[in-house]
Amino acid sequence: MTAPQVFIFGHGYSAGHFAARLKPSDIVGTTVRSRDKAASLAAHGLKPFVFDGEHPCDGIASTLYRATHLLVSVPPGHRAPKGAAVGGANAAPGDPVLRWYADEIGHGSPKLEWIGYLSTVGVYGDHEGGWVDEESELRPVSKRSKARVEAEAAWRALAKTRGVPLAILRLSGIYGPGRNGFVNLAKGTAKRLVKPGQVFNRIHVDDIAGALELLAERRLGGVFNVTDDEPAPPQDVVAHAAALAGIEPPPEVPFDEAELSPMARSFYGENKRVSNAKLKAAGYVFRHPTYREALPGLLGDFGRFQEQAG
Repeated sequence: MTAPQVFIFGHGYSAGHFAARLKPSDIVGTTVRSRDKAASLAAHGLKPFVFDGEHPCDGIASTLYRATHLLVSVPPGHRAPKGAAVGGANAAPGDPVLRWYADEIGHGSPKLEWIGYLSTVGVYGDHEGGWVDEESELRPVSKRSKARVEAEAAWRALAKTRGVPLAILRLSGIYGPGRNGFVNLAKGTAKRLVKPGQVFNRIHVDDIAGALELLAERRLGGVFNVTDDEPAPPQDVVAHAAALAGIEPPPEVPFDEAELSPMARSFYGENKRVSNAKLKAAGYVFRHPTYREALPGLLGDFGRFQEQAG
C-alpha cells in the first residue's frame, strides 16, 4: 500500500490483524470501546479514540479529514439516545458509524480514496446447502443479518454520494490465533454436533487481513466473499484438530439432542456453500485455502490454553 492514511472504526480481532500489517504512522486513528484497550494501543504508537456507538467522540471528525482509507468493522445494533440528532440522510438506524459520521465521511473527508466495510455471509441466509456467490439472493433470517443488509445498502448510498469505491467484505466464520478449535478442545468446550448435510464456511483472520490489504491497495470496490475453499461439516473440523493435538475427539452428538443457545441454534438453520471465486479473480491468493493448511500453525494454542485451564 502506497503511503495510506487509514482510519479504522472498530479495532477488533479482524481489523487488528489488518492494522498489524501497517506502520503505526499509516494509521491516522482507530476506535475501541474501552479506555484500557485505548491505552494498550496508544502504547504501541497508535492514536485510539473511545467510541461506544452511543455518542460521538471528540477528535474523530477532524481526524477523518486526513484519511485516505476508511475501514469499518463495527456491527450495527446500537441505538441513538432518544431525541439525539443523527449523522445524515444516509445514516442507517442501526449503524453507529453512519449515525454519527455520515456527513463527515460523505462531505468532509476530501482525501478519501477507498472505504472497506466488514459484513458477513449471514446476509445470504439459508440456501439448503447450495452454492452462493456475490450475485445470489439475500435471504437474511436473523435480526443481526437483516441489520447487515440495511447497513450494506446505506454504505453503498454514502459511497455513491461521495464518489469513492466501497469494498464490502462478506466474512464467513472467523478463526485464527486464540480463536480456534484447539482453544475449545483445551477448555473442554468443543462439541461435535452432527446435522446431516450441514456445512459451515470459515476464514482464517490472516486471509481477512490479506484480502483487505489487496483491496485497499488497489482501491477496489464491490462485494467480495471472504471465505476459504472448502465449506465443511463442523464435526469434521473438530475431529481434525483433535487428531493434530493427539487426543480423542469429543463424541458425536445428534443436533436434535444438543443443548444450544438460541443464537447457536440459529447458525445451524442456515446452510450454504459460499464461493470465493470473485476474490481470487481480483488477484488474491489464499494463505490458508482450507482448515487443513491452517490448523497446524495454530496447534500451540492447545498447550497454552490447557495450562490456563489447569
